[in-house]
Amino acid sequence: MFTGIVEHIGTVAEYKELDETLSGGNGVSVTIKDAAPVLSDCHIGDSIACNGICLTVTEFDSNSFKVGISPETVSRTDISSWKTGTKVNLERAVSQDVRFGGHYVQGHVDTVATIKSRTVDGNSIVFGFKLGEQSYEKFIVEKGFISLDGTSLTVTTIDDDGTFYIAMIKHTQEHVIMPLKQVGDLVNVEVDVTGKVIEKQIEVHLQAQIADSKSSLSQLIGKIVEEKVRNALNK
Repeated sequence: MFTGIVEHIGTVAEYKELDETLSGGNGVSVTIKDAAPVLSDCHIGDSIACNGICLTVTEFDSNSFKVGISPETVSRTDISSWKTGTKVNLERAVSQDVRFGGHYVQGHVDTVATIKSRTVDGNSIVFGFKLGEQSYEKFIVEKGFISLDGTSLTVTTIDDDGTFYIAMIKHTQEHVIMPLKQVGDLVNVEVDVTGKVIEKQIEVHLQAQIADSKSSLSQLIGKIVEEKVRNALNK
């Protein structure tokens, strides 16, 4: 679990596609350097969010660490665009004494979004984004949380076509990679898990109600159908 408060910016030192016979197909191995601030208490198997992607440390030294990335993660995120020199946001998994300054971030990227606009507004930069998968638009709400490249941000407004916006203050600009990106670049998106949990609970509840002929919902649906049929016959 993460908070979306980026601790440090690292640099991709090596991006290596793994042999299909060893990795199961199209996985990659990435080494990230300039990472000393997040490695002081590191252990093999620890989770570090890299641009919002929860990845497992397989090797490390005082300044760099290596992660293996599955084909599914590569296909769902912006990892395929990484190369030597790419800057990435880094955050260690939360510990017992971490202040929860952002929001609950799993590190499980849902999809990517394209930067559609970038506008300076005083000391802030307003970014506009369009999701790659429209099915996630229902989880993005005005003034709600969203994780973009692992950064906890607040949605300021949403256009009718689903384009959503965030305003990034000067302090955040100095500590994350977003200002390095341009219109047309991709960002990793993790929507607020609360919305997904609520949707699933409602779906399960409705299915159970519909399956039970004695439930209040089934009885209500039955009455509505009977009334519609009766009205149709009386015409």
